[in-house]
Amino acid sequence: MTRWLALAAGVAALVALPAGLKGYGVYLLSLWCVYVIAGMGLNLTVGYAGQISLGQAGFLGIGAYSAAILLQAGVPFLAVLPASALLCFVVGLLLGFPALRVQHHYLAFATLGFNMLVFLVARNEQWLTGGTFGLNNIPRPMILGWRFANRVDFYHLLLAAMLAMAALMAWLLRSPWGRAFAALRDNPIRAESVGIDTTFYTLMAFAIGAAYAGVAGVFFACLVGFIDPAPFGVSISLSMLLMVIAGGAGRFFGPALGAVVVVLLPEWLRFAQDWYLAIFGFAIVAMMVWLPGGLLSLPDRVRGRA
Repeated sequence: MTRWLALAAGVAALVALPAGLKGYGVYLLSLWCVYVIAGMGLNLTVGYAGQISLGQAGFLGIGAYSAAILLQAGVPFLAVLPASALLCFVVGLLLGFPALRVQHHYLAFATLGFNMLVFLVARNEQWLTGGTFGLNNIPRPMILGWRFANRVDFYHLLLAAMLAMAALMAWLLRSPWGRAFAALRDNPIRAESVGIDTTFYTLMAFAIGAAYAGVAGVFFACLVGFIDPAPFGVSISLSMLLMVIAGGAGRFFGPALGAVVVVLLPEWLRFAQDWYLAIFGFAIVAMMVWLPGGLLSLPDRVRGRA
């Protein structure tokens, strides 16, 4: 009961938070929601299924570009969202096949190559993506005749989508699929010996994680109104992986806390002016040394010491 009350209080705080913020603050909150959605998918792939992926920003880019193209063509938002998620699901399914043959750092290099491929296509195929000039004038979503053009309205829509995706993820993790993902992570050989189809669940881990990034990409395109290849490079994939690890890989609220570290913490440190990135880097290194299990492992560590 206490957990549900705390969760309800947290949601209420997120709903009311924009009231005391200016435009840039609301934008950062919206960006935090986008990264949380993408991070939930990566947490499923990395934290729950134990598959290394450095290609999440590539799926974010696929979702964003497909949304931009379809929205500019006049396709309704409620059709664009599942279409982009389905496209990323299929591409993620294909990317999962290397995971059936290679593991660990070899798989990381394979997914890294995929991310570089998406970035190069976005930069060079100007007829489709606009190249380095990008795609602009991406409209905000229109649902049931209401266009979410206001910053706060769009943030509330994005927050509702994030909560819906979180509820879907919670249901998935509590289902037999969630237990199968955990078994795949802990011991693939033992999981296969008890009848778990490791091939199927490995592919699903990549595909579902990619679909979450596709949904995040749709909202990212609508949030910024202009996309070019820069936000979908390898450095963004590394930031997303850092987000999952910093929050706590394999922990449900890990991506939400990790997104605070990656998206909001650098902004809070800007009072240090030229030193803020150095302070941020030192804080990340210190956290990885003292809390390798992420921030959400802190209560377990305190209880262990006690």
